[in-house]
Amino acid sequence: MAHISSASEYVLHCLLYLAGGKAGVREASVKDLAELQGVPVEYLAKLFTKLNKAGIVVATEGVKGGFSLARPADSITVLDVVDAVEGDKALFDCKEIRARCAIFGDDPPAYATDGTCTIHAVMLDAERRMREALAQHTIASLAARTLRKLPAEYGPQIVHWLDERVGSRRGGRPPAK
Repeated sequence: MAHISSASEYVLHCLLYLAGGKAGVREASVKDLAELQGVPVEYLAKLFTKLNKAGIVVATEGVKGGFSLARPADSITVLDVVDAVEGDKALFDCKEIRARCAIFGDDPPAYATDGTCTIHAVMLDAERRMREALAQHTIASLAARTLRKLPAEYGPQIVHWLDERVGSRRGGRPPAK
């Protein structure tokens, strides 16, 4: 990953809402999730397509259709999500500048180019550590940490807000419980 963009942030927030519990639901439409976060529906739909292809979410059809987690929230890591959204790109793209030193001309000596570049080695270590850190956190652990910070009324407000939208798509009937 070149860097972690706002796309990953938006998706992670959406997945927290889909983790269920006091501040979430088990299923929601991309339209509702986009409106909830103030992002364009088309943008979020493209991101959810990536999540679906990665096996992180599954789509359901019908009037109350939407997306739900494809597996338990405690088995989806932040790394899974970031890789799905950002792609599996290296953090650093080494250009082998060490071989281009002006004093070498067109024939750099072996001592200048043997082995992994020391700068690249540091960047590889940083990427490894970052991936390890992202793999240690799951959607469930993020949801639990987030819930601890929220006032008690926030969760029910979110659930009610999302449920109302499902009810309005079903012709004004309240959602089935």
